[in-house]
Amino acid sequence: MKASNTRAAVKDASHLYEVERRARHAERPGFRISELQLSPTQTVPWHSHTKISDTFYVLEGEMQLFLQDPKQEVRLKPGETFVAAPGRPHLVTNAGQTSLTFLIMQGIGEYDYVPLV
Repeated sequence: MKASNTRAAVKDASHLYEVERRARHAERPGFRISELQLSPTQTVPWHSHTKISDTFYVLEGEMQLFLQDPKQEVRLKPGETFVAAPGRPHLVTNAGQTSLTFLIMQGIGEYDYVPLV
C-alpha cells in the first residue's frame, strides 16, 4: 500500500468501527489483550500498525482475514491463531452466520491504528 493511500495513525480506533462487544483483558506498556465480538455483517476495516503485530485467536465463530503485502486470505476456526506482522495491511471479517468472538494480542511496542483508504 502506497503512503499516499494511508491516513494518520490514531491511538484509539474504537470510534472508527462498530462491534457487538469490546473488552480489554490486560494492558501493560507495549502489550495488550482485547476481546472483540463481531456480528455476521461487521468488519474491522483495512488498517495496519506501525510497530506492533496483531495475534488473532478465535474463541467462537469463524474469522476471515484479508491481508496485503503479500495478498493472502486466511480462515480461522475456534482455537486457531494467526499473526499479522507490523506494517502489513489487514481486514478482519466474520465468515459465519453467527457472532464471531476473538482475542487480539497486540505488541510488543506502542499501539497505533493506521486506517487505509
